[in-house]
Amino acid sequence: MFEGLRFNHWKTSVDDGGIVTLALDRAGSSVNAISRDVLDELAQIVERLAIEKPAGVIVHSAKASGFAVGADIKEFVRYAGQDTVLENIRHGQQVFESLARLPCPTVAAVHGACMGGGTELILACHQRIAADDENTRIALPEVMLGIHPGWGGTARLPRLIGATEALPIMLTGKSLSARRALALGVVDRVAAPAELLAEARVLLRRPHARPFAQRAKAWATNWWPVRQILAPMVVKQTAAKVRKEHYPAPFALIDVWQNGGTSIQQRLKLEARSVAKLAKTSTAHNLIRVFLLQERLKGAGGGVDPDIRRVHVVGAGVMGGDIAAWAAYKGYDVTLQDREMKFVQPALDRARGFYEKKLKTPEKVQAAMGRLRPDVEGTGVATADLAIEAIYENAEAKRELYAKIEPQFKSREILASNTSSIPLDELRQGLAAPQRFLGLHFFNPVAQMPLVEVVRHDQLDPAIEKRALAFCKALGKVPVAVKGTPGFLVNRILMPYLLEALRLYSEGVPGPVLDREAKKFGMPMGPIELADTVGLDVCASVGKELAPFLGLELPPGIEDKLELGKRGKKDGQGLYVWQDGKPVKPEVDPDYTPAPDIRDRMILPMVNEAVACLADGVVDDADLLDAGVIFGTGFAPFRGGPIQYIRSEGASTVRGRLEQLAQRHGERFLPKQGWDSPALDQPAMP
Repeated sequence: MFEGLRFNHWKTSVDDGGIVTLALDRAGSSVNAISRDVLDELAQIVERLAIEKPAGVIVHSAKASGFAVGADIKEFVRYAGQDTVLENIRHGQQVFESLARLPCPTVAAVHGACMGGGTELILACHQRIAADDENTRIALPEVMLGIHPGWGGTARLPRLIGATEALPIMLTGKSLSARRALALGVVDRVAAPAELLAEARVLLRRPHARPFAQRAKAWATNWWPVRQILAPMVVKQTAAKVRKEHYPAPFALIDVWQNGGTSIQQRLKLEARSVAKLAKTSTAHNLIRVFLLQERLKGAGGGVDPDIRRVHVVGAGVMGGDIAAWAAYKGYDVTLQDREMKFVQPALDRARGFYEKKLKTPEKVQAAMGRLRPDVEGTGVATADLAIEAIYENAEAKRELYAKIEPQFKSREILASNTSSIPLDELRQGLAAPQRFLGLHFFNPVAQMPLVEVVRHDQLDPAIEKRALAFCKALGKVPVAVKGTPGFLVNRILMPYLLEALRLYSEGVPGPVLDREAKKFGMPMGPIELADTVGLDVCASVGKELAPFLGLELPPGIEDKLELGKRGKKDGQGLYVWQDGKPVKPEVDPDYTPAPDIRDRMILPMVNEAVACLADGVVDDADLLDAGVIFGTGFAPFRGGPIQYIRSEGASTVRGRLEQLAQRHGERFLPKQGWDSPALDQPAMP
């Protein structure tokens, strides 16, 4: 059937029954990213299939890693730069539509990750079967890149499973398990991984009949009058979560669905035009850049065996306990030490609750709990490959602990501190092997925050740093290597923002106003709510540690709250009153008008400190700085990070605004060293 045709990215075969199997196997890559070459070859294959009319076609992946990770993002960036996005989107649509129109039955057999363009490929097949395995994940996550599905996703998924189910999948980008995809009708069957292709052949011979209720729902929710009623409701729900001016893609997706007709061609045309328009926005440029930076961080530990099997954590407080729980969740044998069992038990209880939520089955929960063992005596140190200190922020106490731990090591063990602000040059004093000591600074909550700062010092062995980066990658975290100066990267940049917001609060600006202004800029949480969430005691502790270095002061009022036992969320009272884990924000006088510069007073100190960090070499380059700040603080992702924000606004403009603030409010706003860096004048592009 394919005589004379040679393919680099597809493996083709035909069995005795006339069933053709197409295996996607992108050359020179460990994963399947759908590139123009992959699509061009598929176009040739589909053209031949349309002529030959085989008994059926199975599309699957030859990669053990999964079906497909989506479109080739680097190619998309190139298309955006060349203004050829529309042309290339239409090309992909044409290839998938040709597949959808084949006169023979087609089945997509899915295992592992099936993302974006991969999901659009399987939607173009007549039916789908998925491996019943926890690694199978199906998603359309394009909104996270500032665009939306462009190869038929918006045109096909709502018609397959109904708009009320399809729109949330595309608007959130969240992935579906095989079982969830089956329940929704995204896939028609699931099969044991070993039986996937055999069951796909069965599905070809005996197609699955979709239930009448499912078909009726799909028709009803896409009927023109219903779309006109549903669309404004979905817009309102979406606007409650994100701002259209910050993230236009979800709103554009709703518009494409609302205005799409019964013709697939019309729906595809609207979809392609919308994606091409979104591709020109700064949001898409910045979110794609953030995605590529995340991939760079994930690759930092690639190709290195961390040689870590056992982990010992000292300090069973919120941070230490949750670090230990996460490491055990990820398969490590972990011992957790504190002074008495009464301090360890709460951490074990939290871990069990987390495992029950994530792992579901009692067997898996028990297995994870079996890997997390209390160790009041600290005997686990002697057999650990990595010991993580997570006690309170006191340099002397930490050094005393190291003096007890280090003599128990044998040879290759790593000693790490979870300190959030103390310089490592100070902590390494007195160590026998400072070359095997570094910082591993996790962020709270550990299970949700992706970043880990891998903190360097002048005597650190580069091989130990690489092992630490690889360990973070094995934990599913994104590591960034930082210099061990006070506050490292994230806290050094975050504290000026928090301290200035607290100063504004002490001046009488209502907390809800400050939170609202920060969220208008794009921060995921306002600074007053954040201070309460982190804990006023933590803010005060880190603030006192960093204030002299940063040339700042702790604003008045915080100590008074702490003396009254009002530390924030954990006490139910802080700057706000907290009920059921949520802040009760007071009503603001409708006649209250904040000063026009309060947003700049909060945001620009972060930006100013970011420039200083770059000048001080806290990270290796501006891209890593932006990535670290976004993943560590939640800095408005659509803005691309503080350095990208300076580039988009213009370095001279931002510097001028800082100088104006300094004239009005004090020298703490004076531009710091580094504003003459060429890195600030690069184009604000991916």
